[in-house]
Amino acid sequence: MTVIRLGTRGSQLALAQTRHVAQRLQKALPGCSCEIVVIRTKGDAVQDKALHEIGGKGIFVQEIEEQILSGQVDVGVHSMKDMPAAPAEGLAFSRTWPREDPRDVLVLRQAASLAELPAGAVLATGSKRRAFQLNRLRPDLQVTGIRGNVDTRLRKMEEGAADGLVMAAAGLRRLGLAGRITQYLDPESELVPACGQGALALEYRADRAELAALLDSLSSPEDHRLACAERTFLAAVEGGCHIPVGAYCRREGDGLLLTAVLGTEDGARLERAVLRGGLEEGEALARRAAALLREKIGKEGRL
Repeated sequence: MTVIRLGTRGSQLALAQTRHVAQRLQKALPGCSCEIVVIRTKGDAVQDKALHEIGGKGIFVQEIEEQILSGQVDVGVHSMKDMPAAPAEGLAFSRTWPREDPRDVLVLRQAASLAELPAGAVLATGSKRRAFQLNRLRPDLQVTGIRGNVDTRLRKMEEGAADGLVMAAAGLRRLGLAGRITQYLDPESELVPACGQGALALEYRADRAELAALLDSLSSPEDHRLACAERTFLAAVEGGCHIPVGAYCRREGDGLLLTAVLGTEDGARLERAVLRGGLEEGEALARRAAALLREKIGKEGRL
């Protein structure tokens, strides 16, 4: 029997995602058994500081990557939006599997929509990207930071720490909590999502060709194309948790539409680009968008 060891963080969402991967692998490969290995990361250990204060995206993956490289686990299961633009040396990502809903959403305690929130209401998020875009949509609201897993954030809101939360639709849906969503935010006109949001990043040692072929066989060519465009934008702007950066790519007829956002570290400048191109031009569109936004912000702001 083939045993594939899946490394993951220990949150309910991380475990739900990893169980999903295990089920798909076991269905695709008769005789395969998956073992889930929970690994505690720096991001899980430090909960009293904002992400940009403790190291950015890599804080959720370093310990998992070390165990992949050492052979203690075979595959690391991550949320793609939490990943640095490139894997660590000696590691690789599989092609993108079918993606969950990439949109951001509001979970509100009483109001029925963003528009119905009264002036001065408090929205909580752990993301600069979300906070600075919300400040543009509703400058009369208070946007505050929050850390913790999905359940912790929901509990804090219910206890009165905030009037609402801004979260990823994918996480809530994977946990069976779609009913908690008050409003989906438009990914082009309201809140541009994180690059790769809704997709999983499956990471393995680059010399594992047979494992790579198995993981790639379960991918979605369409979702891979879109995720690659968004991840290319992230790499081109050298984005992490220190600056607000997001990208959303979708199919539009026979081509692609890419919406990207980039801001300065303090949020004083936040610029958006919308580009169209052919189906095979996603990565080129992303590099063009990055160059346009870096030039626009570089003239007057500091990245």
